Formats: sequence, C-alpha cells, structure tokens
Amino acid sequence: MSLRTHEADLFESSRGRLEAIAYRLLGSAGDAEDAVQDTFLRWHAADRELIETPEAWLTKVLTNICLNQLTSARARRETYVGQWLPEPVLAGDRMLGPADTAEQRESVSLAMLVLMEKLTPNERAVYVLREAFGYAHREIAEILDLTESNCQQIHRRAKQHLTTDRARVEVDAAAARKVVEGFLAAALSGDTEPLIRLLTDDAVSVADGGARVRARRTPVIGALGIARYLRGLFRPGPAKRAYVGGSVALHASVVNGAPAVLIAGGERILGVMCLAATPDGVEAIHIQVNPDKLERIARQWAAAGPHRPVTEIW
Repeated sequence: MSLRTHEADLFESSRGRLEAIAYRLLGSAGDAEDAVQDTFLRWHAADRELIETPEAWLTKVLTNICLNQLTSARARRETYVGQWLPEPVLAGDRMLGPADTAEQRESVSLAMLVLMEKLTPNERAVYVLREAFGYAHREIAEILDLTESNCQQIHRRAKQHLTTDRARVEVDAAAARKVVEGFLAAALSGDTEPLIRLLTDDAVSVADGGARVRARRTPVIGALGIARYLRGLFRPGPAKRAYVGGSVALHASVVNGAPAVLIAGGERILGVMCLAATPDGVEAIHIQVNPDKLERIARQWAAAGPHRPVTEIW
C-alpha cells in the first residue's frame, strides 16, 4: 500500500523522536537509524486505516524492534574484543532527543548508557520511555504488552540499578572548553600529580578499540593508575606517529552532554575522550577510538567547522 503525502509527513515528523528512543535503547546511532528504517518499512506495509493512534503504534513497533536487537546485541558483545562503549554523539545531534530535564540529559550521557547495559531489555525500555520521554506507566504497559503494575515494578528495579551517588556537572560549550583545557594542561604536563588532583579517587577509564585500533582491553581504576595511563597515552612514539601521519590537534567539545576531547589527525577524527565531570572531580573517562563508531561524529564535526583546537601535539 503506497504512502499518501500526509502519512509520509506523519512518519517524518516522528523520525527524530524515534531515533532518540532507539539511540538510548541501543547505544548506537547507526543501529538506531536502522531500527527507525525498519519501523518505516512496517509503517509502509501496514493497513494504516486501522491504526487509531499512529504515534503509539510507531513507538510500539520501534521499541519491539530495539528489544529484539538488544537480545542479539548481548550475544555479540560477549565476543566483542576488549571493552564495549556506546557510540558518542555530538551536541546538537537530534539523536540526543529532548534535554529539558536533568533526567533527560542524564539518560543520554555515556556514563548512563554504559550503566544501562546492566539492565534487562525490558528494564531498559521502561526506564528510557519513562525517564527520558515521560510516558505514563499505562502507555508503557501497552507498548510492552505488560501490566501497569509490572511496569511500575520494573521501573523501580531499573532506577535502583542506575542510582549514582554523584551529581553530574552540566556544561555548555564554554564550560566544556574550560574543563578540557584544565584536563589537557594536566595530562600534557608530564607529571601525574596535576591529573590525580583532577580525578576522583575511584575514577575509572575505559577504552573501546573494537579490535580495529589498539586500545587497552581492561578498565583502569583509581586516580593514580589513570594518571600514569594517560601520561603514556599522550606520549609520542613511532607507532603513534605512523598511525596518525602527522600532528594531532586536540579540540574541546560537548559529547553526550559531557565535556570531551576530540582527537583529530588532519581531517580525521581519531578518537573521542568523554569526561564524566562531577563536583568532586572527573569520575570516568570513556575513550572511543573504534573507527566504526566515529563516522557519524566525524561527519558532523567536519560540517560544523572550522574549529580552533585547544592545543596540538607530536
């Protein structure tokens, strides 16, 4: 059944919301786009005259597609080489969705997306739909084919799993640049003490190379260990110079709502280093260098240029 103009327009007006839901559920912008495209194909094939509430229908179809993907993704991640991290998304990307409340902003942070990997698919879906998009438990129950009381119980469990003791520092572009400048000054000083002062005692650093790029395969835990690790990471060497093919520019940006270092070699984005900043210091560093997970952010970064780096190294 061919789509009429208003039916196509209706879907397109929902695309941004659907992408934002799918990204929070899957942690991958590429997978989110695929899920939304699958939803469109089902919309196209459906008898739309029988669909009373298109928004609810589209949300239900998308969510169930994502739940199926989450189940298969868990199996794939068991054989993933090294640490798995979500795909980083640059500020302003519609994939991030609504950011009016603290809960909405927190739900798309890399730190929270990593934590949500601990949830069951249903817990993740209930949490995202409730916290980030304000769906009532009755609506979520209809989407997931559960009872309302079951949804409420699942939501409580999910929140218990995701509770964090520290509040995040919310940043705009100017604040992010200030955080990144201080971080890079410490990281490039050649001394571990300045970095240790910036980190919380129980800070953790995780890197994702996806077997495509050399990256540490286990987390680094504790301020001293991370300071030593970063000092070595920023130290130039023949292999690093050969891979980059020139100098490296370090830029400040906002990624998934957090201050971030974008590492650029020439026209390429080589990596993204997200800093989970709290009033007590940086509690987590998420380093994404898997090229497959940098394509979207690289395109957006190039389109928004030119950019002024914080510093250049090597």
